[in-house]
Amino acid sequence: MTTTELRPICIAGNWRLGGGVQYDTCYPATGEVVATLNAASVGDVEEAIQGAHKAYLESGWAQRKPHERAAVLYRIAQLIRERSEELAQLQRRDNGKPINETRALVASAAGTFQFFASACETLEETITPPRGDYMTMSIYEAMGVVAAITPWNSPIASEAQKIAPALAGGNAVVVKPAEITPLMGLELARICDEAGLPKGNISVLPGKGSVIGDAITRHPLIRRVSFTGGTSVGRHIAQIAAEKLMSVSLELGGKSPTVVLEDADLDHAVAGVMYGIFSSSGESCIAGSRLFVARSIYKEFMDRLVKGAQSLRVGDPSDTATQMGPLISQSHRASVEHYVKIGLDEGGQLRAGGSRPKGTLYDKGSFYLPTIIEGLKNSDTICQEEIFGPVLVAMPFDGMDDLIAQANDSVYALAAGIWTRDYKKAWHLARALKAGNVWINTYKQFSISTPFGGWRDSGLGREKGRLGILQYMEQKAVYWGMNEKPLPWAN
Repeated sequence: MTTTELRPICIAGNWRLGGGVQYDTCYPATGEVVATLNAASVGDVEEAIQGAHKAYLESGWAQRKPHERAAVLYRIAQLIRERSEELAQLQRRDNGKPINETRALVASAAGTFQFFASACETLEETITPPRGDYMTMSIYEAMGVVAAITPWNSPIASEAQKIAPALAGGNAVVVKPAEITPLMGLELARICDEAGLPKGNISVLPGKGSVIGDAITRHPLIRRVSFTGGTSVGRHIAQIAAEKLMSVSLELGGKSPTVVLEDADLDHAVAGVMYGIFSSSGESCIAGSRLFVARSIYKEFMDRLVKGAQSLRVGDPSDTATQMGPLISQSHRASVEHYVKIGLDEGGQLRAGGSRPKGTLYDKGSFYLPTIIEGLKNSDTICQEEIFGPVLVAMPFDGMDDLIAQANDSVYALAAGIWTRDYKKAWHLARALKAGNVWINTYKQFSISTPFGGWRDSGLGREKGRLGILQYMEQKAVYWGMNEKPLPWAN
């Protein structure tokens, strides 16, 4: 139901109203108000970071043995699972994703905390081979106060992927959720409190990225920023990080190619291509938005793909039958519509979608139909710029050299998909494509145990994986003198 309750935010473990402007978050399917809160102020940022620094120094979290920190992370995972349906319904209302998808995201968040709990208590430090009369060790210690800046498209999963390894490493964390989807970050902070995380080690500061995110990033006590979002903002953060000599990870945009070779299993490929671009309403950095199909099967494949896209169920996110919900906002839908117009003006032909669905169900929400455009060149605007919506551009290719050249002709290099029965071709193509993540005969599958990130304008650094904790820790070398006699130079 709609609520007008004024919600507090978490500032170094203190729950109170933010000092910034009051605003509403709205349900993208109907436009109704979900929550009302005050954004954080720049003063709140200072209080949160100073409180986090104090917690890092005095709460004992960084000094706990790894298995003791792990116990808290396991408890967080357990609490997420106990409240899974409540959290899934809240995320549905927070950003309009279909309920089946938000249930999967909540399960993913629980799994992330569990994974990093396990990684934390089993992380090994190293005795390195000595090169003299000493024993050498490589050890890891917490950085201090780190920041997580998260996007609106998958809040609880994105926040878990940053908060869990940061806490596992012994840090205090300041979270800046997307302004329009703050609720999941706030709920995670409450769960961290209940699980026994010492006060001050987590803060959640909603607000505009240009104000709150910038203030966090520039603060001298912030030793690392993990950011997921647009490339232009990522560049800005990288510039600040260069001035501060601060560690960053940047998971940015994408314009990912999906390739269907002539020997592909078409049933699998059609389903995979649709899932890769139309799930999450295309609001995904790894969406397979550029489709390259071998010319010999292009017509047959496209006919099947168009039929499949037109049969997708666009509708109420609370309905388990819904495959596509609304876009995040009316303004973002307008941006998607603008890109579709550009594509058609440049000579593209519409094969599916290209409009808003009709009916009273859709009148108040920001819905848009799954859209397929063909007849364009890879150099055209909508083949090069990220749309972040349910828009697929399809192109035939002739031969592997032609395919590789086109697929790699992008400033982005985040993901790619390959559909073929030939394992040798799959391996050759996976190595030839410039991308941080490649799926073969599947798409948009994730494992918290596998590092994730992009190349080029798609970002810097990696998240996930067993060693993801080390991204939030400083490495230190320790030398133990074993010489019987004083160092000879002094004599």
